[in-house]
Amino acid sequence: MQIWVDADACPVAVKDILYRVAERLQLMVTLVANQGLRVPASRFIRTVRVASGADVADREIVRLLAAGDLVVTADIPLAADVLEKGGFALNPRGEFYTVDNIAQQLTMRAFLEELRGGGVDTGGPAPFSQGDRQNFAKQLDGHLRRHARNIQSFKP
Repeated sequence: MQIWVDADACPVAVKDILYRVAERLQLMVTLVANQGLRVPASRFIRTVRVASGADVADREIVRLLAAGDLVVTADIPLAADVLEKGGFALNPRGEFYTVDNIAQQLTMRAFLEELRGGGVDTGGPAPFSQGDRQNFAKQLDGHLRRHARNIQSFKP
């Protein structure tokens, strides 16, 4: 199992948690982005830089991931592709996308895009909070304990 990160829009606090997880649990974490990234020197952390363009990083993540891998992303269509390929998808606020909720998430996303296309201001997501950070760490820890072999509980 390894962790893939849709890194272009991933909050720094989430990346920091993932860096610590990589080192403490000796688990590969790969950040995929269309820009250069600074990451700690580690044999468990790597970056993949892709060309600029819509969904280029998403397609690369889907191409590289294996069933059972975890992808950290806020991108709902990417999460749907990850689930279809047998992976797990967790957003930076600590909410898992599942086969039970992904269709509803995609429908809501399309609806909001339609509203915005019609000129309606739908607002944006709430600022990333300490509670979001804690929820992400808690959900990540639970997932790793359930799905990764020989991994002890991680405490950020």
